Amino acid sequence: MSSSTVITNIATLVTNDPSLGGGSPLGLVRDAAVVIDGDRVVWTGESSKAPATDNRVDAGGRAVLPGFVDSHSHLVFAGDRTQEFNARMSGRPYSAGGIRTTVAATRAASDAELEANLTRYLAEALRQGTTTFETKSGYGLTVEDEARALRLAARHTEEVTYLGAHVVSPDYADDPAAYVALVTGEMLDACAPHARWIDVFCEKGAFDGDQARAVLTAGKAKGLHPRVHANQLGHGPGVQLAVELDAASADHCTHLTDADVDALAHSRTVATLLPGAEFSTRAAWPDARRLLDAGVTVALSTDCNPGSSFTSSVPFCIALAVRDMGMTPDEAVWSATAGGAAALRRTDIGRLAPGARADLLLLDAPSHVHLAYRPGVPLVAGVWRAGVRVV
Repeated sequence: MSSSTVITNIATLVTNDPSLGGGSPLGLVRDAAVVIDGDRVVWTGESSKAPATDNRVDAGGRAVLPGFVDSHSHLVFAGDRTQEFNARMSGRPYSAGGIRTTVAATRAASDAELEANLTRYLAEALRQGTTTFETKSGYGLTVEDEARALRLAARHTEEVTYLGAHVVSPDYADDPAAYVALVTGEMLDACAPHARWIDVFCEKGAFDGDQARAVLTAGKAKGLHPRVHANQLGHGPGVQLAVELDAASADHCTHLTDADVDALAHSRTVATLLPGAEFSTRAAWPDARRLLDAGVTVALSTDCNPGSSFTSSVPFCIALAVRDMGMTPDEAVWSATAGGAAALRRTDIGRLAPGARADLLLLDAPSHVHLAYRPGVPLVAGVWRAGVRVV
């Protein structure tokens, strides 16, 4: 039998329910409480009005937020790229070619080694408040290695993405068309049972618009829903393709035309911004302000991967978004919670309202604004996932 718990004496509760807190997107409630029964939120409101429960947790005047939803990561890999990062920080520009270094290490690793690495970074992210994460294949680039990456990932999350089209496999360097045929044929057949999503790196040096369309439409025919690595390194067709195919998200969105922004604003496709990548590559920052002002739904995620964004910290990405991408603290927190949920087309996470999954975090601070106000400080003091305290 489930037992109910009230977390009370909350200085600021972020619900992401606009019907609360004066209609703001964050649905802020002051001097608040939240009631959990089993794995669900069953009540939120002012502390003085909280119903009786079996258990009580005193938040001690701290803030409570929905758990972070990291809707873009690459966590099934082996090795690292320290030397590449060190060289890049010494003046060499980033290019997608470094992915092949990780491919070699990942292919050489055992299943046990890959899963140990995956769980290590998941635990690291959980300690920093991430309660839902998406993760991708893309570092195997053979039928067997892509399928095993997805099998391993599916043991730990429902949000699994097939990214056989990360870059052209080194084995097919002289015949990209044959690799696209593999990705849309035998590899897709082996991978589709383990995944919910299909993704493609639509970029110069990876896959062009026609190749990306072929990959995504093949995935849709197998029941996988599209996501797109779009417009990271330069202008290209990725965003327009994402909107055309009703992709859940177009990720990176660093180099956008007015037509790209307009297309996103008039679609269901979320613009997922990944400031860790710009931080780690010294690239131009995405213009979040431009997207938000146009009415685009924006998510913030880590892009945790060993090459271009080796961080699992959503709080760090929130601070970057506020400092360098034109977002307010409220917008950044919404994008890292409700925005991430939208990028996964989920309504049960990213909010704290009756019926939502009881994924929440306790900050050692009175307000969510401290996530940007105190960058680099480990403020997450407690995490509940599906109603169970895990941190």
